[in-house]
Amino acid sequence: MPHQASDWWRSAAIYQVYIRSFADGDGDGTGDLAGVRARLPYLADLGVEALWFTPWYVSPLADGGYDVADYRAIDPAFGTLAEAEKLITEADRLGLRTIVDVVPNHVSAEHRWFRAALAAPPGSPERARFHFRPGRGPGGERPPNDWRSEFGGPAWSRTTEPDGTPGEWYLHLFAPEQPDLDWSHPEVRAEHEDVLRFWFERGAAGIRIDSAALLAKDPELPDFDPQHDPHPYVDRDELHDVYRAWRALADRYDGVLIGELWLPDVERFARYLRPDELHTAFNFDFLACPWDPDRLRRSIDATLAAHAGVGAPATWVLSNHDVTRTVTRYGRADTGFDFAAKRFGTPTDPALGTRRARAAALLTLALPGAVYLYQGEERGLPEAEVPRDRIVDPMHDRSGGIDPGRDGCRVPLPWEGTEPPYGFGGPTTWLPQPADWAPYTVDRQAADPHSMLSLYRTALRLRRAGAPAAADGLRWLPTAPGLLAFALPDGLICAVNLAAEPATPPPHSEVLLTSGPLDDAGRLPQDTAAWLRG
Repeated sequence: MPHQASDWWRSAAIYQVYIRSFADGDGDGTGDLAGVRARLPYLADLGVEALWFTPWYVSPLADGGYDVADYRAIDPAFGTLAEAEKLITEADRLGLRTIVDVVPNHVSAEHRWFRAALAAPPGSPERARFHFRPGRGPGGERPPNDWRSEFGGPAWSRTTEPDGTPGEWYLHLFAPEQPDLDWSHPEVRAEHEDVLRFWFERGAAGIRIDSAALLAKDPELPDFDPQHDPHPYVDRDELHDVYRAWRALADRYDGVLIGELWLPDVERFARYLRPDELHTAFNFDFLACPWDPDRLRRSIDATLAAHAGVGAPATWVLSNHDVTRTVTRYGRADTGFDFAAKRFGTPTDPALGTRRARAAALLTLALPGAVYLYQGEERGLPEAEVPRDRIVDPMHDRSGGIDPGRDGCRVPLPWEGTEPPYGFGGPTTWLPQPADWAPYTVDRQAADPHSMLSLYRTALRLRRAGAPAAADGLRWLPTAPGLLAFALPDGLICAVNLAAEPATPPPHSEVLLTSGPLDDAGRLPQDTAAWLRG
C-alpha cells in the first residue's frame, strides 16, 4: 500500500476527477485511467493533495457510473484493475492520495445480485437483498407506496414474470436501473465492508460515500407523510450502526470516510461526524448558498459551529459533477443552487460570474478545514449548453424534458489547441465541447499570470503553506456592510467585497493575492477578494 498519514484530510485540498470527462488516453473520445495517469503531473503542479474519483467500476452507465455492476472491477471503457492500481501508486509518488467512490444505497440492474433476484420467485432469498413488494389495487397494478424517485416519477418499477405476466415491484430512489439494496440484510452489510477492504488494500486513502443518508428504510415502507418523524428513508437512526462498523474497518487501514449528506438539520448532520463514525462530510449548505454577504456568513458560522461540536473539520465545496458550474451560477440573477429550479435558457452574465467565482475561490480556500475542487473549476469553465439530442443524463428524461440535467458540468475538459477536442483525445468526445472553449485550455491559461488557473495555483501554494485547519481559529473582523473579512491564527486575513461600492480592506502589512485588481486607492472593488498579511 502507498504510505498513509493520519489527519491529512483535516486541511487537504482535494480534486474531484470525473474520469469520463477528464482526459482520454486511447483516443476513443471517452476519458480513462490512461488519460488521468498522463495528466498526474498537472494535478501535482496545481497543488492539490488528494484525488477523488467518481465511480470507475463496471457499469452500464445508466446514471454516469453510479449504477455499479461490479465494485471490484474497472469498467473496460476506463481501463483495468491493474491500471487503477498503477494510478494509485503513481499518484502517491507525486504526493497525491486517492479517494474512491462507493455507492451503497443501490446497485446496477446488471449487478449479479439483482439478476439473480429477477430470476428467482417472490419470497426467495435472492429477492431479500432488495425491496421487492406486491403492488396495491386490483391485480397489484399500483406501486406499493407513493414514494417519488429523486429523478422524478415513481420510486417503484414492476417486474415481468418469465411467462410475461406482471410481477412484484422493486424500489429505486433513483433511476429504475438502480435498484435499492435492503440494508437490514446481513449479506448487504458484509458485502460492502468487504468492498471497503478491497480498495483500502489497494492503496486507497479514503472512501467517498454516495447518498450516505438514504440507505436505511422504514421496514413497513409506508406512504410518505411530511409530518411524520422519522423520515421513512432519509437520515434514519439505524444508519449510525452501519457507519460505526465502517469506521472501525477504515481505522485499521488509516483510511478516511467522507459522506455525501444532504441534510438541512445541522445537528443531525453533525451526528454522522462523531469520533466513531465518518471523518468528514460534504457541506452542501455552503455550495447552494447565494452570493450574498449575510447568507454566506451565516452558512460559514453554522458550518464551523456544527463541526466544532464533534471535533470534525469542515469541508467547503463550490461545485461538483451534479450542480451547475460556479461561473455560470454566479452570473445569474439567482446565484444559489436548487435542483428543482434548473431550466434551459436561464440568462447568465459570464464576466460577472467569472469575477465572482474568482472571489469565491479565495474565500473558500481561506476557510478552516478541507476544500474540494471539481475538475475544470480551476480554469473557470462555464456550464456547457449540451444539445437536447446529445443529453444522456436520466434527470432530463425523467423530468419530461424540462430539466436540462447534469451533462453541462460533465463535458470533457479542454487541454490545448484552438478547436475541439482541445487535446482531450479522439476525433470527437462523448459529450460535445463548445466551439469557444480555447480560452479554458491549460496551454492558454498556464502562460497567463492573470488566468483562473494561475490564481488557483498561487492560492493553493499559499494555502498549503498555511493549511488552515482549526475551526476555532477564525475571527470575524469589523467591516463596512457588504464586506466579509476574517483573520486566521497564522496572520492571514481574507476580505471579500460583495457591496456595490469599493471597500477599504482591514489594516494589513502586505497584500498576498487578489482575485482582481484593487483600485487606485487600494480598495476592493465589488466582487473582489484579497488575501492580506495582518
